[in-house]
Amino acid sequence: MEHRRRLVSLAYPVYFELLASVAAGVINMVWVARLGPAAVAAVAVAGNVENVLLGVVLMAGSGTTVLVARARGADDPAGVRAAVRGGTALCALLIPPVAVGGFLLREPLARLLLGDSAALPLAAGYFAIALPGTAVFFAGNVVDGILKGAGDTRTPMRLAFLANGLILVLDPLLIHAYGIRGAAVATVTGRAVALAAGLFALRRNALLKESARAGGTGGTLAALRRTAATGLPMSVDFVVRMTGTLALVTTVARLGVVEVAAYGIATKAMYVATMAFYAVRQAAAIHTAHLLGAGHDARGVVGRQALVVGGALGTAAAVLLLLTADLVLRGFGAAPDVAAAGALFLRCLGPYLVLMAGFIALAGVFEGGGASPVLARITFAGVLLQLPLAYGLSGPAGLGLPGICLAMALAMAAQCGALAVLRRRTGRTADQEPSRLLSRVG
Repeated sequence: MEHRRRLVSLAYPVYFELLASVAAGVINMVWVARLGPAAVAAVAVAGNVENVLLGVVLMAGSGTTVLVARARGADDPAGVRAAVRGGTALCALLIPPVAVGGFLLREPLARLLLGDSAALPLAAGYFAIALPGTAVFFAGNVVDGILKGAGDTRTPMRLAFLANGLILVLDPLLIHAYGIRGAAVATVTGRAVALAAGLFALRRNALLKESARAGGTGGTLAALRRTAATGLPMSVDFVVRMTGTLALVTTVARLGVVEVAAYGIATKAMYVATMAFYAVRQAAAIHTAHLLGAGHDARGVVGRQALVVGGALGTAAAVLLLLTADLVLRGFGAAPDVAAAGALFLRCLGPYLVLMAGFIALAGVFEGGGASPVLARITFAGVLLQLPLAYGLSGPAGLGLPGICLAMALAMAAQCGALAVLRRRTGRTADQEPSRLLSRVG
């Protein structure tokens, strides 16, 4: 019970932080829906691209979180300082190719995802602002990662509230004035203000003040490499999963613009639930890494408690979306045909959500324990299975959007099976080789 309480205390601020970020996308979608299905499709695709980019910066953000948490558990201020330096340097390395390259390739990217549909110029216009704005997005993610590793998940929650509160105010004004580009400007502006507040919070954090006075543990390049080595498997895992979601858009696009718009809105609603799973995952990773840093291997019990919490959240999400699918779509102001297709998609998501909740929650224990590389391979195999299933079940089999849901559930079931095998294996080796496990985390 102690571990469960700790997971919940770490997870609920993370959830509200993630929920606030989802709310930004929801707010955008509600206002953009008034511009028509093509605008909705453009913003939906842009949101999926941002999720892929979030996976890229997780290399710096999540890697920093785990290393700071481990150093905090070991009472090592110099290790905290090195982890912060490594995460900051890695973020600075990632920003230019994504922000500049994304801006230059905005039209080919939009064409790749949407073809020559009416949504193409709208998506390219949105990307022209949103992709350079990833510089702010990336920096903010690393600031959050540092604070979480220090055991503070509440400040990132407050920063997310600040950013998205500003977006709530700016969206209707800027979308009315500039159309779909106004939505991108509102998002970047809100995040920039929150980033400034986050940098101020870092200067006031007691653990980080202490680490700033500590001696170094190697140069910046060495710290960067350590952060990248720790965070890369987590980044790959998330990028692969989000790339699979983005690739599904191309499959859904074969069904029509209405289906793309419905899928985009339904995905936003689904994220309200799945962000709870990712909150448990982050909490489990922080808690596991902190315990390992202090010399305690409690992966077995933490994993069981993570499954309990994740399973309860997944079941609740499945039931809630089943009962409220029509209300959700109407809340987005979707056209009747889009609302009908989106509600059907949400009602079919139940099995996928329950399976995903367990997988994501337990994955946090593996991340904090240094088993992320194997986890990334499981995710990659699952996505490779999901894409042909989605194509076959939605198109040739004639199931449409429900076929997409079925493919997602079948692929997730396979990943859960692989994770169960991995858990049994690591459970045996953890009791025999705890020192080897600690070296893998470092």
